[in-house]
Formats: sequence, structure tokens, C-alpha cells
Amino acid sequence: MLFKSSILAIIVYVHITIYYNIIEAQNQTINIPIVTANVALVIRVDSNSDPLVIYLGKRLQNDDDYASIPDYLTNGDYTGLYSSAYTPSGSRNLLEPAIQVTHADGSPSLDLRYVRHEQSTKDQPSGVTLTSIYLQDPVYPFKVTLNYKAYYDDNIIEQWTSIQHSEGNVVRLEKYSSANLYLSSARNYYLTHFHGDWAREMKPEQIQLTAGIKVLDTKLGTRADLFQPPSFFLSLNQPINHEEGDEDQGEILAGTLAWSGNYQLQFEIDPLRNLRLLAGINPYASEYYLPAGQEFVTPSFLFTYSLSGLGTVSRNWHRWARKFRIPQGESDRFTLLNNWEATFFSFNETVLTGLMKDGKTLGVDLFLLDDGWFGNKYPRNDDRAGLGDWQENVKKLPHGINYLTDAAQTLGIKFGIWMEPEMVNPKSELYENHLDWVIKVPNRPEYYFRNQLVLDLSNPVVQEFVYNTVDGMFTQHPMVAFIKWDCNAVIYNAFSTSNPHQSHLYVDYVRGLYTVLSRLRTKYPTVPMMLCSGGGGRVDYGALQYFTEFWPSDNTDGLERIFIQWSYSFFFPAIASCNHVTNWANQPLKFRTDVAMMGKLGYDIVVNKLNSNDLRFSQQALQIYSRLKDTIWHGDLFRLASPYRSGSNIASLMYVNDKLEHAVWFSYLTVNRYAAGTSGPIRLKGLDPTKQYRLQEINTYPGTSNSLAVNPRNLSGDFLMSFGFDPVVNTQRTSVIIELNVLTNGVEVLTCFLNKISRQFLVLAYLIIFL
Repeated sequence: MLFKSSILAIIVYVHITIYYNIIEAQNQTINIPIVTANVALVIRVDSNSDPLVIYLGKRLQNDDDYASIPDYLTNGDYTGLYSSAYTPSGSRNLLEPAIQVTHADGSPSLDLRYVRHEQSTKDQPSGVTLTSIYLQDPVYPFKVTLNYKAYYDDNIIEQWTSIQHSEGNVVRLEKYSSANLYLSSARNYYLTHFHGDWAREMKPEQIQLTAGIKVLDTKLGTRADLFQPPSFFLSLNQPINHEEGDEDQGEILAGTLAWSGNYQLQFEIDPLRNLRLLAGINPYASEYYLPAGQEFVTPSFLFTYSLSGLGTVSRNWHRWARKFRIPQGESDRFTLLNNWEATFFSFNETVLTGLMKDGKTLGVDLFLLDDGWFGNKYPRNDDRAGLGDWQENVKKLPHGINYLTDAAQTLGIKFGIWMEPEMVNPKSELYENHLDWVIKVPNRPEYYFRNQLVLDLSNPVVQEFVYNTVDGMFTQHPMVAFIKWDCNAVIYNAFSTSNPHQSHLYVDYVRGLYTVLSRLRTKYPTVPMMLCSGGGGRVDYGALQYFTEFWPSDNTDGLERIFIQWSYSFFFPAIASCNHVTNWANQPLKFRTDVAMMGKLGYDIVVNKLNSNDLRFSQQALQIYSRLKDTIWHGDLFRLASPYRSGSNIASLMYVNDKLEHAVWFSYLTVNRYAAGTSGPIRLKGLDPTKQYRLQEINTYPGTSNSLAVNPRNLSGDFLMSFGFDPVVNTQRTSVIIELNVLTNGVEVLTCFLNKISRQFLVLAYLIIFL
């Protein structure tokens, strides 16, 4: 009896101990720091098991200090959820939710409480930590996992969400954000977002956020960036004024959504005057039916933070993208000659082989055959027919593509080709044979964008067709070394004949596209592919995990491209930006070439119509570019003088390699008016203050004078960054490229020293003469 009583007492004691441990654990807060070298996002689980964002900003030296952050964020918060790390709807929340669902029983309520979290570097690249925070509804078997991947050295945090349940029937997901951030450290918030249209991409606009919600979104289905790219930056407390040197100052949060379809970014100033940020797929026409046991994974939202301005933010993006996102981001790229402006749709084998010879004469690596090479029943002689019929046009190419790849190989250059596999012309065999593959409402008139419609990539059969189209290009023509993948139409009259839920179409389309691209990239891991979408209609890090480069805009006017490329450079590295020299505008060839050299240089000109000096200059430019490209593609970017600066008439930027031994400095005239140009020195950035640099103007046009090349100057990095140097940009010198090299040779250093000594003796001699 005593033994049984003892056993019972032990059991009761254990249960009571466990109970009180649970109660104590519930009453304790848990701090979850998600950190990089310089950035910290801290999530606190409060006594109610609610996950709250209590800090986003500069990383503290001691991570234990985050526990000392007071719970002042909830003062005056009636719900306790203003700062929620993932705000549910339908319970006690009063603000914009991050997630909204209708359960299998019809209830629209949701409550998400902390269960546990994990932090691990296992199965991650070096320097990357994955944090997963597991949440669950206390009433329903509904789970959400918040995932945060911290890239330590590059100060990028990637966030996405996983949603699943085990309810008796489907749960309707009405909103499913990727991220829900909270900022409480500023008095004011200034949002810079980008907007535009075809040939007018990436125009920045800055506004101060006020009480309420500012929404950035798109509903285009494809080429979703056409009007509004999913990238932004927030300046805390002070607006960005783009004055010279301003990029080294200011508290900046920059973000972008890695998704190629409809998206929504929401910026809400809450009643406490703090900022709530929600980012994810646009819930517009996209209610998603999630069966039990299946997982819904949102796209990634990426963000970075800096206390030292836009320059640091940009370099964070560039280093991260080259290392972790863009295929072969730390390797080489091809220079190319495209035939589009030379021929448009009118060409044949003789014309194309002649253009290849011109490309070889010019000195490019690859010849790219653009639109118009396919279709027989409905030949692709303009943009109204043939799209979808991916067989060589026998009149234009009687010997097929292999004849062209062989010709290119004989000349010693590579061959690439244009495709638009997601699209179809109504005037095509594909449309006639597979009308059920086309996105269109059956009982309404068709409405066309560039005379074409979109194929239904939510349909696995269509995915297989698109995959086989591109795979067949490589398997049937193994010497094809480059693909330009275009996407010119948006989705009108959205309807799928195969998708059981029409509200899934916009989401499943992008997922289908990624499925195709993932298969292709797995099979062809090193083949370069250009992401084109009627210009810059699809520039995001969701698509760029499959493409080595992107086409910023069909607008290749050199002056316009300065502004367009400048804006893209806030988020995307130079190695990914395809910049072509064309005849779009009546500007000097040198100006157009210098602008294109800011990124990945290419050509779309009629080489055999260049005069001897133009040809010699272009050949020289490619030779010079081969020396500069490693620094341009893989170096750090420093924007020196913004074309958006008030009263500015120049743009100036430079790339510096990682050893600080080589730099390339570009300066351009942006306003061609009387006395326009530089009016004094421009302070450089990113150099080693202790080293001496030789400055030399390069890429000059034949027959023009070059004072820097004739009389090179050697200056210290300290002098160049403190006082600066005038590149002498004016209406006669509309673009200037200066190359900087560290004086490493002993003779060079001695010569520099002797030059300084001789100058001092010269000054002394003058003083003696005049005194």
C-alpha cells in the first residue's frame, strides 16, 4: 500500500511539475535573433505565444542584448498584434492581415501561436543560416512556418512562408503574404518605388508615407514589372535627395519580391505611427484551395538594411546576387551581335552568314538570331503570325539552324537564338490544333497584346510542350550556345480550360513557368539565357535564379539608358544587365558605347555600314572592354553623381575591384545645353587611401585628343576621395571613361615620386626667380 501511494505521489508530482513548467514557459518571452554581419531582425514570442517583430535594424555587438529591448511597441495597441511577425485575420487583429483563410467548416477566424523554432546551417551554403519558426492555430489543425534565410557576409535576409493543414476538407487561402515586417525606430518613412511602361522602365518616385496604406501591385499575370517593379527602398527619418555623396548617408531598408507574376506590397502606418510592411503574391483573383496534407509555399521576399546609405544597400544586393542567385554570377559572359535592327523579320541564310562575318570582324563572342526564323504554314514575317510554330522557316533557312551554327563555328564565334515559348499567335498551327492550351475566356472576343495570346502554363501538358520546345532546340542543335527568352504579352480574359479552380490560374502560371525553367536549368546548368520581356517587363529575383542576364528595356537610346540602367543598378549587378549599342538615337557612337559598357556590352547595329573610324573605334572598344569587364562585372559599384540630382547635368559612377587595385570610372553628360558639364572635381569612392593610382582616359574616338592619356596623372586614393578629380565632361566630351590602376611596379612608384619632387623644384625655381 505504501509502495502504491509512493508511486502515485511521484506520478502526481511529475504531472504537477510538467504543468508548472508549461505555465512558466508560457509566461516567459523568447527572443529569436536573425542576424547577418550588420543587420538584425529580432522576433520575440510573448507570454501569449504571439510572435512579434521587436527590432529591425543595425546588428548589436552582443546578441544577448536584444532581450533587453522593452515591450514598448504594444503601448496603446488594443490587439497586441500591430507588430505581429505574421498577422492573422478574423480574430482580434484590427489592421491589414498577412494571412486570411476560410477553414473547412466555413469559419474565417485564424489565430497563430508559437510552437517552436529551429536555427541551423545544415544543408546551407557557407555563411548562410536558416531560421524556421513554427506556428499553429490553437483550435484548428492549421500550421504556418515562417522561414528566414540570413546571408551573413552579404547582409541579405530572405523570407518566405509555408502553409499547411490537416482539416477535414479544403481550406481557402484568401491572402498569403511572404513577409510581415515592422519598423518602429523612425519618425518618418520615405518610400522610393519605381514605375513606367514600355521603353520607360524604372522611373523612381519618392513619397512620404502617411497614416493608412500605400499599395504597390500588379495584375498583369505575365511581364508583371511593366508598370510597377516589385522593388523599393525606404529611407528612415530623412528623404533621399540624391545630392553628391548622399549615397553614403542615411538609414535605408530595401526590399524586393522574388516573383514573376501578380504581387502586392503594402506599407501601413499604424495608429502608433510605426510602419507595417506586407509583401507577397497579389490576392487579386487568386483565392487558393489548399487540400489537407499539401503545402503552399510562398515566394521569397528579400531585404537588406544599411546605416550608410544607398551605396551599401546596392553593393549588398550585387554581391549576394552574384554569389547565390544569378547562374554563373561570378564567372564570364559573352559579348554579342544581334541581328534585329539590321534585318528585323527580313533575312535569309546569306544575310545571316554575312552578319556573322561582320560580328567576327567586330570582335564579339556570339551572334544572336532574333525573331522571325520560324513558321511555315504561317511564316513569321511580322508579329501577327507564326508564334508557337517552332520549326525553321524553309524559305528563310532552307538548310536549317545547324547550317547557321556550323557557319558560326567555322568563323570562330558562337551562335544564339531568340524564342518566345510561352506565347502564341492566333494565326498559327499551334492555335488551330490546341485552342484548349490558350488562356482566353470562351464566350468573349479575344483581346491581343502585340497580336498574341498566352499559353496556359498552369496546365502540365502545356508545361511539357514549352519544355520540349526549348529542350528540342538544344538537343537538335547542340551548337546553340545562348537563348534569348522573350515574353511580350500580358494576360487578358484570364481563363483556363484545364484548371479546376480559375482562381488558381495566376499563381499556377508562374509556378508552371518556374517548373519548366528549373528542368531546363538542371539539364543545361551553364548555358547562358537572357531574360527578356518586351523590355524590362520581368526583372525579378524569382526569374533570375534561372537566367544569367536580363534585358532592361527596348529603349536603347544612350541618354535614356543612363537613367534606366542607373535605377536597375540599385538592385541588380552589372553582370546581369544587357546593354546594347544600337542606332536608336542620333548620338555619337562613343557615347552610346560608353553607356553600354556600364554593364554587359552587346551590339545591335549594322556593322558593314560603319565608316572606317566607327569600325576601328568599336573594335578597340571591345578589346578595351575585355580588359575592364572583370572589374565592371564583379567589382563594387559606387555611384558618384546622380542624374536625378537637382540641377544635375552629368551622371558619374565607378567600379572598383575587390583588391582596390583597379577601377573603371564612367561619366556622362545628361543635359546638352550651353556650358553644361562638370564644373569641378568629383570625389571618388572605394579606393585605398594609402595607394597611388595612375589615371588614364580610355576608349577615346580615333583622331580625338586625350589630355589624360598624353599627360597621365598619378594621385593617391586619399586625394581622389577627399578632393576628387575633374573628368572634364562637356558638350564636346559627352562621355568619358577613366581607368585607374594602382602603381605596384617599383619603377612606377619611383617615377611618381620623382615627378612630385620635380614639381616641387619647379615651384621653388619660380619662387627664386620672382622673389
